[in-house]
Amino acid sequence: MISTLLVANRGEVARRILRTCRGLGIGTVAVCSDPDTDAPHTREADAAVRLPGRAPADTYLCAEAIIAAAQQAGADALHPGYGFLAENASFARDVIKAGLVWVGPRPEAIEAMGTKISAKELAARAGVPVFGGLVPESVTEDDLPVLVKASSGGGGRGMRVVRDLADLPGAVEAARSEAAAAFGDAAVFCEPYVERGRHIEVQLLADAQGTVWAVGERDCSIQRRYQKVIEEAPAPGISADLRERLHDAARRMAAAIGYTGAGTAEFLVAENGAASFLEMNTRLQVEHPVTECVTGLDLVEWQLRISEGEALPAGGPPPARGHAIEARLYAEDPAHDWRPQSGTVHAFSVPAAVAEFTAPAHHGIRVDSGVKDGAAVGVDYDPMLAKVIAWGATRADAARRLAVALAGAKLHGLGNNRDLLVRILRHPAFGAGEVHTGFLTDHGAAELARPLADAETTRLAALAAALADAAANRERAPVLGTLPPGWRNLPSQPQTKRYRTADGEEPAVAYHCTRDGFQADRPSGVHVVRVAPGEVVLETGGVRRTFTAATYPGPLTCVDSPLGAVSLFPVDRFPAPEDTTEPGALLAPMPGAIGRVVVAEGDRVREGDLLMWLEAMKMEHRITAPADGVVTELPAAPGGRVEAGAVLAVVDEAAAEDEERGRP
Repeated sequence: MISTLLVANRGEVARRILRTCRGLGIGTVAVCSDPDTDAPHTREADAAVRLPGRAPADTYLCAEAIIAAAQQAGADALHPGYGFLAENASFARDVIKAGLVWVGPRPEAIEAMGTKISAKELAARAGVPVFGGLVPESVTEDDLPVLVKASSGGGGRGMRVVRDLADLPGAVEAARSEAAAAFGDAAVFCEPYVERGRHIEVQLLADAQGTVWAVGERDCSIQRRYQKVIEEAPAPGISADLRERLHDAARRMAAAIGYTGAGTAEFLVAENGAASFLEMNTRLQVEHPVTECVTGLDLVEWQLRISEGEALPAGGPPPARGHAIEARLYAEDPAHDWRPQSGTVHAFSVPAAVAEFTAPAHHGIRVDSGVKDGAAVGVDYDPMLAKVIAWGATRADAARRLAVALAGAKLHGLGNNRDLLVRILRHPAFGAGEVHTGFLTDHGAAELARPLADAETTRLAALAAALADAAANRERAPVLGTLPPGWRNLPSQPQTKRYRTADGEEPAVAYHCTRDGFQADRPSGVHVVRVAPGEVVLETGGVRRTFTAATYPGPLTCVDSPLGAVSLFPVDRFPAPEDTTEPGALLAPMPGAIGRVVVAEGDRVREGDLLMWLEAMKMEHRITAPADGVVTELPAAPGGRVEAGAVLAVVDEAAAEDEERGRP
């Protein structure tokens, strides 16, 4: 029996494992990098061991340090979570060699599935359907389009779609470079690219006695950059025959490698119903909560029980009850190429939630979060903040519950993808079950990412922010605090205030302070019902709504209402002079590390040409030329770290014009 378990991970998955251990009476140990010394998972464990440093390679990817931490804290078992070292066979062997219980499959099973190339070969021998892999050098025009994929790792890294044979060498080089940097393995291969396929995976549980369960399936087709955004169980709209074929293939895959514990077999299903094995994840999946909701199983608990030698019950897995949908809340800006956001989470809550890190006792909302109020989000780790899961009697019920829960969530301080998620869940195509890997392309990610709050809602939010701020100022006033702010004995000009939104809009509001209280001057047609610090009630068209406003350093004001959430940045009436940058300078949009640089000083570039890659939050971001010109400065060097706003390169348009005219 396990007495004390070390969780070799961070964030929401670490908190998820800690939750089950508390219920089972198992002691817990957390590990933390320097940025995570005050993180929620660190505080919630019974004990914590610091891993000096901030880079993953020095901390959560340092096998020696993690095993030493387990021994130092007296742990007798280790759970790797997902990501980091979860699918590292060498790490699993070292854990076992150190006398610890490894909560996961045998190292040999991990190794067998360690690369997609070998996994596909093994699947074919086991009679599992697979797409034929192609060596990049053998791809012909007839094979297009193809997907270049890294053989190791996952998360969408090292993947490129190629539709033109001329683009293949560059795509292969880029994929190899990214794969080597992310996974330490530059091997890549090609396979047919299915334009509108469905990504369906089967949850597996297998014990050491040879019993293998296919615990239902999940649809994970809605993705951005080959990374999942929305997941649901059961997969909507698939036939009983396809479901059984997928379950049978997954069981055969697990049996072929003597699998134990929890794992997932992933398949790509074409529009004609043809299915092909993609890979097997030899660990817990991010999207496991939807399976837990519809089956009532605690998959982490079964990982622990199986590692202690317990057998799965006779009779097979429980059937699915109802439907569950999960949405991943990311700190990223989907309207600007999914740009990650870093900073402080000033406030985070989902008022609709009835459960945390466990399936609800009845239909409702579950939240698995890696952050709490005041959490700092850096650039060293994945940008996922939380997972919000709805369990309902039907798919439509779950989708409605989840959309409302997300729309009503309080998430202050960081740009995020919440509005995109809500629009996906409310989209008619999603409601009809028309989900596939091209969903965001077909329906327009930019359109889906539009703020839920329209221009009128933003103006009302700005008025509420201004009035709440005025009330707070009067409450703090040392003298005459009972007078309304800005009150005049005689009629005067209205009080005005201007804000800026993340999209660059600048709503301006105006109000009067009278004997009868506040009156809105702009926007017009608004009746001010009640004003207090942090809360304002406004009436428009005979309908009253409450707006809550919270102010943070920056300055930043976040306004929440039934009409949508709005983030506002007060515009100073007397702004300080702005720093000037050299014309043509390309500034880092976020902190990060410089990856590959593909140009040199003196190179001529065209608008949109790739200059370099910036790596942040486990993703690569293209830095491209803003216009035709000559690269006159290139201070960024591969491997170097930069802060947001640092000059990465200078592209001089005038130099290009002079060159064309023959001037020196």
